[in-house]
Amino acid sequence: MRLSASALLAATMAMVVILPAAAPRASYAADAPAACPALLNNSYPRLQDEVPQSLCQYAGRVLLVVNTASYCGFTPQYEGLERLYSKYHARGLEILAFPSNDFGQQEPGGSKEIADLCFNTYGVKFPIFSKAVVTGAQANPLFAQLTQATNSPPKWNFHKYLVDRQGRPVSAFASEVTPEDPALVAALEKLLARP
Repeated sequence: MRLSASALLAATMAMVVILPAAAPRASYAADAPAACPALLNNSYPRLQDEVPQSLCQYAGRVLLVVNTASYCGFTPQYEGLERLYSKYHARGLEILAFPSNDFGQQEPGGSKEIADLCFNTYGVKFPIFSKAVVTGAQANPLFAQLTQATNSPPKWNFHKYLVDRQGRPVSAFASEVTPEDPALVAALEKLLARP
């Protein structure tokens, strides 16, 4: 049976009207908030250019969140963080650094100065965000939630939080714990082994 041009056009139009009303579009929108864990549902400016970056882009990855400083005895930990990042990034690790001047005024510079130290001195490739407050009533929402979830507020620079793929904080490590400390690495490898 051969359809006339007008019958074919009418059949095509009926399909066009039916397809957009299909259920997948509505459920897709409903699923979007669940894809980004509450902990990551914030944006912070990137160090290099102050462009806001949504942390939702890191959903499904294991995170090591660190508050950093340029003029601290722990500043050489950038090297260990970069080695950790190089070793485990392909397996799902993301390191998120937040420079902070909260402790000992050891991050007094602006973004350009901090970026120069991180990228040129230490060769950092992991994401670094603009300077932030990480403790107390003015702490950025990420650090406020990490502190509440772990009951471990940063007490100095290079405090570290480990977050699982579902966006749940699972442990905190004091400044003295280096990025390559066996306890931190064991906890990290355990999280990376999980889907």
